[in-house]
Amino acid sequence: MNNNIIRHGFILISIALVSGLFIHTMAIPRLGLSSHTIGVLSGVLLIAIGAIWQQFSLSDKQLKWFYYSWLYSSYVNWLGCLIGAILGAGKTTPVAASGMVGSQMSESIVAILLMSVGVVSFVAVGLSLWGLRENTE
Repeated sequence: MNNNIIRHGFILISIALVSGLFIHTMAIPRLGLSSHTIGVLSGVLLIAIGAIWQQFSLSDKQLKWFYYSWLYSSYVNWLGCLIGAILGAGKTTPVAASGMVGSQMSESIVAILLMSVGVVSFVAVGLSLWGLRENTE
């Protein structure tokens, strides 16, 4: 069990719940709801990962990448959607934003955050699968 990543799960759930209180004030409320949902689900995922931490067979360096890639992808996914919802930047999330587009600066920030999450998420999932492989040794 990894209490640190479990703690981060509860922190993320908490801030996602608080951000959910302000959905109605956001420029793109539907994206705000997406951010809230992503934060809560990502927090639960971090708790689950922390609970089965001992099941992952990874080197110390891989465990470090594993830990930080899950934290980064969880927090930044929530944050990127939240920033998009607040600033009205919906180009990267057209379904949730219903076609709303913000300033070039806000769109760039959200795009960079969410694209980086895509890349880092593949690292996190890849290390998860690698860490759960069957050891034939």
